[in-house]
Amino acid sequence: MTSQRPIPPGRELLKKGNATAQRVLEQSRSMADVVGRHARTLPDALNPKAPLESLAKAGNGLMRAPQNLVMDAASYMLDAAQRSFLFWDTMREAGNNFVAHEQAGCPPVLIFDYETVVDGRKLKRPVNYALVRITPPDDMPPSNDALRPFLIIDPRAGHGAGIGGFKSDSQVGVALRRGHPVYFVIFFRDPEPGQTILDITAAEAVFLKHVTDAHPKAPKPVVIGNCQGGWAVMMLGAAMPNQLGALVLNGAPLSYWAGERGKNPMRYLGGLAGGGWPAALMADMGNGRFDGANLVANFEALSPANTWFRKYFDLYENVDQEAERFLEFERWWGGYFLMNRDEIRWIVENLFIGNRFAAGRISAGDGQTFNMREVKAPSIVFASAGDNITPPGQALRWIADVYRDEREIKSLGQTIVYLLHEDIGHLGIFVSGKVAKKEHSEIATTLDMIESVAPGLYEMVITGHEGDEHGAWQVELVERTIAHVREISGEAENEAFPAVAQISELNQHLYDVLVAPVIRQFSTEMGAETRRRMNPMRWRRYALSDMNPFMGPVSSLAGLARENRRPVAADNPFLAFEKAFADSVEYGFNAMRDLRDAWVETAFHGVYGTLHAAGVTGEDYDAEADAARDSVTTDAPQRAEAEAKLAQGGYAEAVIRMMILLADARGAVRRSRLARSNQLLTTEAPFAQMSAAERMAVIRDQTMIATLFPEEAIKALTVLLPDAASRRKALKAVETVAGPDEELGENARARLQRLREVLAVRPQRAA
Repeated sequence: MTSQRPIPPGRELLKKGNATAQRVLEQSRSMADVVGRHARTLPDALNPKAPLESLAKAGNGLMRAPQNLVMDAASYMLDAAQRSFLFWDTMREAGNNFVAHEQAGCPPVLIFDYETVVDGRKLKRPVNYALVRITPPDDMPPSNDALRPFLIIDPRAGHGAGIGGFKSDSQVGVALRRGHPVYFVIFFRDPEPGQTILDITAAEAVFLKHVTDAHPKAPKPVVIGNCQGGWAVMMLGAAMPNQLGALVLNGAPLSYWAGERGKNPMRYLGGLAGGGWPAALMADMGNGRFDGANLVANFEALSPANTWFRKYFDLYENVDQEAERFLEFERWWGGYFLMNRDEIRWIVENLFIGNRFAAGRISAGDGQTFNMREVKAPSIVFASAGDNITPPGQALRWIADVYRDEREIKSLGQTIVYLLHEDIGHLGIFVSGKVAKKEHSEIATTLDMIESVAPGLYEMVITGHEGDEHGAWQVELVERTIAHVREISGEAENEAFPAVAQISELNQHLYDVLVAPVIRQFSTEMGAETRRRMNPMRWRRYALSDMNPFMGPVSSLAGLARENRRPVAADNPFLAFEKAFADSVEYGFNAMRDLRDAWVETAFHGVYGTLHAAGVTGEDYDAEADAARDSVTTDAPQRAEAEAKLAQGGYAEAVIRMMILLADARGAVRRSRLARSNQLLTTEAPFAQMSAAERMAVIRDQTMIATLFPEEAIKALTVLLPDAASRRKALKAVETVAGPDEELGENARARLQRLREVLAVRPQRAA
């Protein structure tokens, strides 16, 4: 028996000193990078050249005869006055709609009729959620119960439910036009006493089971999660891996720490506030309920130029055309919902501050955790580079956190497809009619064929123009790598964020012990409701409604303006000055935002990076050990299983294996090929006699085999297809799906030729 030699104290001190020096060096590099990025971008952002040029251009319009200027001024003043009356009348109507909406209990803003099928308030563990079924309007086809049902879960992030269906061109509208049964998860303004996030997940599991049981002849449901509804859907997929047909995550923040330096400042706010304790304080001051208006105020502050000025100026500038659209959006934007103290604390600690979901550290009760690796359903992730609330990194980074590489995704039989928009904002992902007609429509089309997609990581690329191929877009699924996802995601391993989690935990403990008992002692429901009503997000809408007697004359003046409307000519020089003034104000707001964001990011990395460098926040991050853990092969069970199944099966396994081998050689699959594959696997023998689950099992097995043992998989085809007739038949089916040889690409043609040689079958079609 040997004893381990103790490490000399001097060597241990030297090791710690080296680690500290390394942290200090990394912190210096990090701060230099942050400061350098802002030093490069701020001068251009703060340059007033554009608004000054706009003002100068407007001034050139004044170079005309004095009598013409007088007439232009009179025409502009009349038009400006009329637009002012119409603008304030629209604001008054929006205020009245807000008051009426609150008095009605803040019902969902869905424009479609619906019936409640499961009321979560009547479950064993009551929650303020309900499952409703959408009734198709007369101008849409009736629902076909044999088609895959859609279940849509909206975000509970301050607003009410219905954004996924508050206009005809929406997620609900896209599914209804295709004849799918559509269900929607709504929620009510006030939470049930004591309800928790785990209670809500359990209720959504009940909803999903009801949808599945109501459509026994249909494929498993598609579950769509919008924004924070996305992580709710992912939790549901992890808890019920065999009950979902597919997941669609739209603008869902699953990796809150991820992002690019110099952008996405919202992820830093929790750190500068000292963690999650301010949310707990506001909930305690609300008598145990957190006001969602505070979340909406944070969203508005991200883009003050738009939310505080531009959207109102756009209404004023084009009030004759914009009023209806403005009122439609304000119906949803102006409804504020509440959360229990435990709910908002769970969200902040597990997602925003703790970032625990991607790491598989969110408790599911009974000692279990929600693990994204347990999700078996195909997942489609929709994100946008123009989204400053859920940027692409927060929507996609979980893929790189959960899976070691793209080969592991294949070997586990998982299918992940992501779709990136170039510039649409966060709300545009859900409410834009153009996005509904393009991205959401193409997602729905892909979902119809999702069972024919071989496991792997893909990017959905939509190209072309409306009208191509009889009104369809060109869609291709291009294979991607985990390295590509990391490149999109930006930083995700910066030690400043783990430091925030630790400081937040300390501050929360101090708050719970020293402050919370005092606040709760003096909180009453009357005081909490008064504070909610006086919140600026509500008060400003009350002030513009008929509750304010000074708004009384506005309606009459607006009526006179409509009767005598005389819009100004488009070339009026004073109209150009108006636009130039608006551009100047917008520039000022944007400059203020850019300075604020630069200060926030610099302060965040300065404070928490320094704390980490000083060793205040705990154990060192060992990059070498982490890389060593990643390098360990963890697919040994899959390799053993794949090797055992190399020569198992027959015609069906051989056809699917060859299609997967060809798809792997191509690196991408067009929708036309996917449609042919789907037709083969659902209408022709022996595939038509299989259930959807059986087909998916074969596809997953053959993907695992083709990924881990590609050459052996090709050679074993002769065992699966023992005679010449079956080989010719199988290869003909594969060639039909693949399409003409000239469209395959060099690698795919070489792979197809290799299959022909192994099977000893000549080409069965013209090249």
